[in-house]
Amino acid sequence: MRAVSTTPTNLADLRIEQVDSPFAPGDVLKGSFVVHLEQAEDVKSAELSILWHTAGKGEEDFGVHYFKRYTTEGAEGVELARRREFRTLLPEQPLSYDGLIVKVCWCARLRLFLSRGRQQVLEAPFQLGEVTPALPPKLVPSEEEG
Repeated sequence: MRAVSTTPTNLADLRIEQVDSPFAPGDVLKGSFVVHLEQAEDVKSAELSILWHTAGKGEEDFGVHYFKRYTTEGAEGVELARRREFRTLLPEQPLSYDGLIVKVCWCARLRLFLSRGRQQVLEAPFQLGEVTPALPPKLVPSEEEG
């Protein structure tokens, strides 16, 4: 394992492996999450998503690439205090982009549903593709400024 992107909180830990360089389209994204044992009985279910979203001017857009729901109750119930691994093949697009007006951001997002209707969201960002960030336009002095 190389570098790991992690977003620990007092409730859970979400990790993505090998984030020391951008992922290429078609790469396998691997990671895991765990709910801390002392908090586990407060968590009723969890949703793990691999998604992209835009940020910047205009309306925010997003797309979900991977989604899995975990519940602690019923016949399908799982123990969230045990580390859960995930993996997915990354798509061709959209690539991560750091523009002047809009950004395209990829992340793993863990949404925890707690008792009494509360929620907590953790995100671990990563980069898909190697698109050169946009540079601000150079200011060209006018003839008057000379």
